[in-house]
Amino acid sequence: MMTISNVTQSRIPVVVYLLGISLFAMGSSEFLISGVLPKIAEDLQISLPLTGTLISTFAVGVLLGAAPMAVATLHWPKRTTLLISQALFIAATAAGMLSQGYWSLLVSRIVGGVAYAGFWAVAATTAVNLVTKEHTAKALSIVVSGLSMAMVIGGPLGTMISDIAGWRAGFWVIAVVTLITAIVLWFMLPEIQQGQSPALHIELKTMARPGLWVAYGTTILTTAAYMAIFGYLGALLIDTSKLTVTWLPAVLSLFGIGAFFGLTIGGRTTDKYPFRTLIIGTLGVMLISVALAFLAENLIITICLVFLLGIFGFVVNPAVMNRVYTIADGAPTLAGATNVSAFQLGITLAPLLAGLAINAGYGLASIGWVGALLAMTALIPILLDYYVNKVKC
Repeated sequence: MMTISNVTQSRIPVVVYLLGISLFAMGSSEFLISGVLPKIAEDLQISLPLTGTLISTFAVGVLLGAAPMAVATLHWPKRTTLLISQALFIAATAAGMLSQGYWSLLVSRIVGGVAYAGFWAVAATTAVNLVTKEHTAKALSIVVSGLSMAMVIGGPLGTMISDIAGWRAGFWVIAVVTLITAIVLWFMLPEIQQGQSPALHIELKTMARPGLWVAYGTTILTTAAYMAIFGYLGALLIDTSKLTVTWLPAVLSLFGIGAFFGLTIGGRTTDKYPFRTLIIGTLGVMLISVALAFLAENLIITICLVFLLGIFGFVVNPAVMNRVYTIADGAPTLAGATNVSAFQLGITLAPLLAGLAINAGYGLASIGWVGALLAMTALIPILLDYYVNKVKC
């Protein structure tokens, strides 16, 4: 049986990229559902608001499922945990697609969210264990890139498939791709055993570190800052910037390209300059958000800002994850799982906060002010973390 020291490499192993692809496949389920809500409502003969709960229930599964899954599988081998999480996700997806009623589909979404959260947490911890410390952030950026690609590519692509072959088709494709990645992972991923068996009391003791909760605050706020804008980006581009509907997928893809560049940059800079990466990325999101609030009616400028938002929004993701794993060094499983919940909380809260500004009559451009306020607030835990720990900037 291999130990961590046997599998840790100075370069990024191929299997880390495979973990990112697996997260992309599973995460696409979270973003596909919003594109097919009218079709589901018509098929199941239920109201659109009731159908919309299928979005929030998956998010609840991720939010509440990450930590319990981490505790339940703490003593399991990492490869086994990943495979079981994927198998549970596939089973839940298949059950939902075979169901003909709302309640069974609802339950399948909750179970799928829990499985997705469990996989995400263990995949991040596994990636950290597969590389040396100076490559931790880069490995994490590769894994979390699966989430960003699911948001800007997986969801829209699944919607397109569902438009052609029925709303269930996109989910079946996600299940099949997840099955393929599970099989490949089983054969490619070495069995990782820590020299000392993880202990729940040590994990819980680590969770009591105040710095860890400061880092979670950073995760929530930095994620919410760009998601407050992304959640209403399509409406902003069409209604305020007057973008032609046919060009919307192309412009949104610019956000995805920017996110890819941001993750690449953040993965390379975080290991040497963690706080500089966090501060520059967060300030970038704040300034871009303000610019959107003022200039949303200018189409060309808005398109450029969408690309920049992808870069600066995602450059911080490797840094916030790296802070958690640095603070929780030696007992990262539960801490990493809780960070997954923190990401999901940011994703879930952001559209609600932006929606409040829109419903208050401030217009779609007001999402820029919401994003800027969240980014400015995120600087508080970032600077607190820096001055308390006095680590390299």
